[in-house]
This record gives sequence, structure tokens and C-alpha cells, in this order.
Amino acid sequence: MTIAYLNDQFLPLEETRVSAMDRGFLFGDGVYEVIPVYNGHAFRLEQHLERLARSLAAIELTVPFDYIRWKNLITELIQRNDGGDQSVYLQCTRGPSPIRDHAFPEKITPTIFAYSIPLYTRTLEILSKGISAITVQDTRWQRCDIKAITLLPNILMRQRAIENGAQEAILINNGYAIEGSSMNLFVIKNNIIMTPPLSQHILGGITRDLVLELAAQHNFAFQETDIPEVDLYAADEIWLTSSNREIMPVLMLNNQPVNNGQPGALWREMIQHYQHFKAQVGLTQQ
Repeated sequence: MTIAYLNDQFLPLEETRVSAMDRGFLFGDGVYEVIPVYNGHAFRLEQHLERLARSLAAIELTVPFDYIRWKNLITELIQRNDGGDQSVYLQCTRGPSPIRDHAFPEKITPTIFAYSIPLYTRTLEILSKGISAITVQDTRWQRCDIKAITLLPNILMRQRAIENGAQEAILINNGYAIEGSSMNLFVIKNNIIMTPPLSQHILGGITRDLVLELAAQHNFAFQETDIPEVDLYAADEIWLTSSNREIMPVLMLNNQPVNNGQPGALWREMIQHYQHFKAQVGLTQQ
């Protein structure tokens, strides 16, 4: 039985209920986070909560939780769901309103919801099988740096990838490759790791930041730079990253192999460093 959190209560997930007048339901007026848990420890929790705070500030939603309260909530949720490896979903909406009106209600009682599910463990063997991707034109709004629950454009682009036999879509904005529908983008050429710089068009990923940290620690050359779409087709390697899917090599792009269609040497080095970092954090975090 999955235990969830809803507005100061822990209860079975199937018993959670929110008002049909909740602005998250009516307008998608809210933000969220997805936090991986390894060995009972929330991974990069501080960074996830910092991003949540930025998203809340961007939509002008005040939630009366400080870092300690968030940490205690998530820790208890993990424990109530038996620890181990999990994926925690956390969502804050502007809450219910007596009428459906675009304007913010005068009285705001945010709806805070969280639950966790077992985290699918991706072994090195599974990761090395990689994924295929297609390119699509970016049709999202102009504030993609906010981790908002309004994800319909992302859903449609991901579905287009699936309908074309791929697992992900790489989004093209004004001729530049910027990110996946739910993952950050890395392109490797001549042993240089490149990723688009952060902007309002990109959701800054926690795993993206960690890859850059590991690149610096292990003396890999890297750049935050614009990536023209044409550079995708000349890449030695392409990676897509996210908290739950970690670092995935893209082996096929638009039905054509990326380089030789096999995981690259730099990916094999980076994923080893990532797995080592993840294991150490799981052993030492409190």
C-alpha cells in the first residue's frame, strides 16, 4: 500500500481527494518536483528544494514550509513507504477557489501533495542499451525554467516520439537543440561535453548540474553553449539526463545511428562516476 501526503495528513494514496475547484485541476496552476531516493535517502534534496522554491516564487505562490519542514515531510514519506529506492513526486497548487476565475483568489490555501513509488533500478547493462530520439519543434510557452504542472506540450511531443518508435523528443527552438521533452541535453564532439546554457527556454535539471560538477571534478572538457540543430547529426555522442533516468545515451536520432550507434567512451566514463557518486551519497547522507 502506497502512503501519500496531502495537506498535513499521511494516508493511503487511494484515499487522497482534492476539490474539483482546485486551481491545479482547473488551470494547471501549480509546480512540482520529482526526487529520486537511493537506499532510503533523498538524492540531491537540497538542490531539488531550491528549484521548487524558485518555481514557487516564479508563479507568486507562497507555501508556509521551510527547508526543514520539507525535509521532514519527505523523510517521513520515504520511511512510511519502507525506504529503499523510491521516486518521490511533490506537487504544490494554488489550492481551491469558490469560483473559476483566472485572477488569483484573495484567500489562498495551497494544496500540497506528495507520494512515492518504487524506483526502477537501471543497471549499467540497461543504461547502455540507450534510447532513440526524434527532433521536434518546441511548441511550449516562454517560461520553461518553471517546473510547472502544465505539461500538455511536453506530453504531445513525447507522444509523437513514441508514435515514431522512439523514446524521447529533442526540442528545436529557432534552429537550436535545447533539451528533451522531459530531459536535459548533452552533445559530445571531439571529447568536449556541451550542453545548452540555462535560460527561460530550459528547465535546469538537477542531474544536468551534477554531470557538469562531475565533469569538472574529473577534468573532462565541457562548455555551456548553444547547440545548432545541425550539430546533432555530427555528434560523437548525445546524452539525455533526468533524475529518474540518470544519463541515457541516445543511440538513434531520427532513425539514423548516432556515430556508430553504440554508447560512447565518454558516456561510459561519466556513468561510472555518476554511479559512484550516487552510491557514496546513499551511504553517507543522513
